[in-house]
Amino acid sequence: QTPQVSEPKARLMVPSCQHSSMKSARGFCLAAFVLVSLQSLSPSFVLGTQRQGQEISLARASTGPTGPAPFVPDLQRRQLMNVVLVSTAAIPLFVALGAYLWYFVPPVATGLGGAQLCGDLDGMPIKYASWVKSHKSNDRELVQGLKGEPYYIISTEDGIKDFALLSVCTHLGCVVPWDKAKKKFCCPCHGSQYDENGKVVRGPAPLSLALAHTTTLNGNLALSPWTEKDFRTETDPWWN
Repeated sequence: QTPQVSEPKARLMVPSCQHSSMKSARGFCLAAFVLVSLQSLSPSFVLGTQRQGQEISLARASTGPTGPAPFVPDLQRRQLMNVVLVSTAAIPLFVALGAYLWYFVPPVATGLGGAQLCGDLDGMPIKYASWVKSHKSNDRELVQGLKGEPYYIISTEDGIKDFALLSVCTHLGCVVPWDKAKKKFCCPCHGSQYDENGKVVRGPAPLSLALAHTTTLNGNLALSPWTEKDFRTETDPWWN
């Protein structure tokens, strides 16, 4: 009897094993199907995304990154904008250029009407009466003259001479001192010499010292430009 009972149990266990293996096979097939499906759909998804990106880029290029395309002015407005831009840039440029030229080529007044007060070492006006009292005949002393440059005032027994001498050497611009022993203006830089009236007597300086008229304004020493011929050489003034 025992063998008769065990055979059916063994028979019943065979179908259950087959059923589980069939389930496993179905699950594997389903997973494989899903994987193949996803693999086949992925290229189309990527291509679709690329197409959408291209469309967005084209849209942005046509409408701008943040909104509609910027307004492009017409020809007349562009020309007006160019004129405004050039004008705003040119005005300060010309002002700076004019100031530069004014510094190097200042206006020169002519005649006694263009007289300028002389200044001492501190730039203060010099009283004519005080100058005459404190200086002897044939003294030569520097003052601040035309354009602030150093000029020699030449004293006489009863006052001053009617001309002053610019102390700048005509060779390379050194200030020439008065040598009492030699009775000449002697340049310490390259040896140029000028007589007591500023006429060049030894090179390498090519020209005589510049002249200016001496006068008074309200009791103060003053200088005015020398515009007539140079009395030392009978030539037109080279400094004008």
